[in-house]
Amino acid sequence: MKTLLKYTLLLFVFVYSEIVTAQTMPVSLENALSFEEYLGYVKKYHPLMKQAELALSVGEANLLKARGGFDPKIEVDYDRKKFKNTEYYDQLNATFKIPTWYGVEFKANFEENTGEFLNPDHTVPDGGLYSAGVSFSLAQGFLINERMASLKKARFFREQAKADRDLLVNTLLFEASVAYLEWLKATNEELIYTTFLKNANVRLIAIERSVEIGEKAAIDITEARIASQNRQLNLEAASLKRRKAALIVSNYLWLNDIPMEIREEVVPVLPKLNTLEASLLLEGITDTSRLLRNHPKLLSLDAKINGLTVERSLKLNKLLPKISVQYNFLTSKIDQARTFNTENYKAFVNFSFPLFLRKARGDLRLANLKLQDANLERVSTTITLQNKIDAVYAEINSLTKQNQLVRNIVTDYKALVNAEERKFFLGESSLFIINSREQKLIDVQLKENTLLIKRLMATAGLYNTLGVSI
Repeated sequence: MKTLLKYTLLLFVFVYSEIVTAQTMPVSLENALSFEEYLGYVKKYHPLMKQAELALSVGEANLLKARGGFDPKIEVDYDRKKFKNTEYYDQLNATFKIPTWYGVEFKANFEENTGEFLNPDHTVPDGGLYSAGVSFSLAQGFLINERMASLKKARFFREQAKADRDLLVNTLLFEASVAYLEWLKATNEELIYTTFLKNANVRLIAIERSVEIGEKAAIDITEARIASQNRQLNLEAASLKRRKAALIVSNYLWLNDIPMEIREEVVPVLPKLNTLEASLLLEGITDTSRLLRNHPKLLSLDAKINGLTVERSLKLNKLLPKISVQYNFLTSKIDQARTFNTENYKAFVNFSFPLFLRKARGDLRLANLKLQDANLERVSTTITLQNKIDAVYAEINSLTKQNQLVRNIVTDYKALVNAEERKFFLGESSLFIINSREQKLIDVQLKENTLLIKRLMATAGLYNTLGVSI
């Protein structure tokens, strides 16, 4: 019986060693989805990546629309009235306008009017009347006007759209990375419980044989069976968690606008730290202050502030009086340029100025408040981002130390469990102590897995906090 017990013990130790070793064996590449491959799919095919590009297109479209305010324009008015064989009037007015930057507009005009009841001031020579001139504003609308403000704000909106696009991409890749790491964490938990379920089943078989030969009490079988069932229960919960995590990862996997689902046999691969950093474009980053200055969130706020500054300048310009001036040279002979002279002209001056300026002053006050609010938001955001960066670096340093400590603890707990197993089969320990030590080993391995994933997530968090974009 001693010999049988010895062989049983050696069998258990051999199988247990194989189980412990299996935890560190590489996963078959055929059924593995690496982090680099996964993130490559997200970057290339995810719909939000295409949606992010649409933000740039919107910015370009707005800029094109604003530039349209400076497009040359042709206007033609034709008005005719005839009643009972009497031509009351027949009026044609064609105008070509060229707007310029500082509220100055160049204009060329042809006017031809006939009829028995024509308004006298519309009377022109038989061949029509040509005019060429300019119109502009002397006060309000000269240095800045609606067209100028719209174009400037559209340029800043394009910059803001680009920054918002970078933020959207950064957030998407961060969330996708977190989902992958959660899947990896759940898969590792399932592997841990699978390992210890096998261990509990081997121990149960060994104890049943020991009871058969009279070396152990029958109650030990009950305790070993309870431990095995607990491990099985934990494994089922871990498997459910892993399946749910895989479904979340599937949300980020697309191929040619078709959503993909991760098969049951596909497993994640633990990425090396430098691989993770390279995938998230963090490799070689040392100057975080430069990245902070170019952070998409701050660039977006800068563009917003610049747009509000333009709006404020426009509102300030509204405090000036409106003085509109037009001057046109007139001629009936377009083929002779010298006929344009100061003797034949048409001029127009318009002046208006509200006495209390309450609307203009109210608009200016609102513009000042919006600009002040945006500046305060930028200051607050800068401080918040800097503190987040410092916090992430502190977390990374702490988790690096914690991972080293927990690895040492796991090694020691494995030695304790192995030693307790040997003592038990030599009759110097109890199953209760073994299960207790093994539960401690399970807990610390789960903690090791958690800290490992936390360290990787901290790197992903640094990517998100720094606002790095592809």
